[in-house]
Amino acid sequence: MSDVVAGIRDAILRGEFVANQRLIEADLSERFAASRAAVRAALLELANEGLIERVQNRGARVRAVSLDEAVEITEVRMVIEGLCAAKAAARVTEREAADLRAIGAEMGEAVSSGDVLGYSRLNERLHRRIREISGQRTAAEVLERLRAQNVRHQFRLAMHPGRPQVSLPQHLEIIEAICARDPAAAERAARTHLRSVIETLAQIDQSRTP
Repeated sequence: MSDVVAGIRDAILRGEFVANQRLIEADLSERFAASRAAVRAALLELANEGLIERVQNRGARVRAVSLDEAVEITEVRMVIEGLCAAKAAARVTEREAADLRAIGAEMGEAVSSGDVLGYSRLNERLHRRIREISGQRTAAEVLERLRAQNVRHQFRLAMHPGRPQVSLPQHLEIIEAICARDPAAAERAARTHLRSVIETLAQIDQSRTP
């Protein structure tokens, strides 16, 4: 069952399954070469994670997250990502610091070349690397669930004109604080970045309002 859960979750994260899309057990069973019972159990687990919702007489569908909930999710992320950044700063090795700086350099190149999707992938990679360095496995699991719930809004954020130019210096500040082994500065930089995400989400929503 865990393989089915992981497969559906990854498909949601990659945008293959979009908000409000119906998830048909027979199709999922064929796609993941799993029994209907295994698929049903996986959907129940993902419903408990908040990724999908069960609709009476209509089966399961990918849950759509409202702007208000997206902001709440990001506020929770602000606290946990701040914790991970602080822990990473306390634990980082020279090799790990070099890894972070290398990712930061790649992010700068992506912004310079206008590679928005490449920058978005590097953004995700940076946050994942910081979580790994922090050693906070529980926090990493929580953040992965929150990211999956918020994937639609994250995509809109990544595509927002000028967003990479705003977030790049914020990410570089996080990297430098961690590499300087300054937990307080790292946590502060991570929180500042996520606060900027919240502000931008609100701007995107306003721009979509007729």
